Amino acid sequence: MSIEAEAPLRQARNSAAFWAATARSRGHEVIRRRGFLAVAGDERAGLRVLIQEPELTTEELAEITELAARAAGPVDAEDPFSVTDLHHLGDMRSWQMPVMLRPPAPVAEPAMEVIRVHTETDLRAAERAVIAGFELTRFEPYRAGEMFPMALLGQPGIDVFVARLDGEVAGACVTAVENGFGSHYWVGTPEAFRSRGVGRAVMLASLAPLGDLPFTLTGSRLGRPLYESLGFTVAAPSTWWASRS
Repeated sequence: MSIEAEAPLRQARNSAAFWAATARSRGHEVIRRRGFLAVAGDERAGLRVLIQEPELTTEELAEITELAARAAGPVDAEDPFSVTDLHHLGDMRSWQMPVMLRPPAPVAEPAMEVIRVHTETDLRAAERAVIAGFELTRFEPYRAGEMFPMALLGQPGIDVFVARLDGEVAGACVTAVENGFGSHYWVGTPEAFRSRGVGRAVMLASLAPLGDLPFTLTGSRLGRPLYESLGFTVAAPSTWWASRS
């Protein structure tokens, strides 16, 4: 199988590894099955379902339905194969974003200061930048350490980066490495710092130490031009679902 054809499966596996690491750091339950991985969080984090295979068994689909029915908070699901229909889970909206692939390659130096996060102060700044950048109202009012606990920094393969502009943290991202592939998550820039090269800088710096690995990510409409300029190309459509309320 070519690296391009393999991209949806690699994204599925990497997302599962990332969300399992996030769950461990938050103390949330992880449910592993052949065809999916689910993270059952609290009333703010909710339930996250990561489809892992193009086809689910009847039993797996029934278990996802049960998990959604008793979720403590909102339900989010992603299927990088765009095969499984989850509209029956309730009042769900769905949309598609591309799985994107970048082959191993060196990168340029970022145009601003970017650091790998090691301290609680920097992790709190990264957390605030992501919450603001993605307008994550479910995590408001803000509770320090709720989204990115310090334990996240100790999870294998996980790194958090922040970019500084004019002395302030202007953006952040998370990288996860799983089985020889890397992936980006939460590439976020608060509105006040947008269109100033922050997203490019934080991605360049996070790619630099992992330039010998292929990378995948799921690209938003707004982020896609940036990702393409960094060498990512569209490999396949990924379908996402989220609770409307």
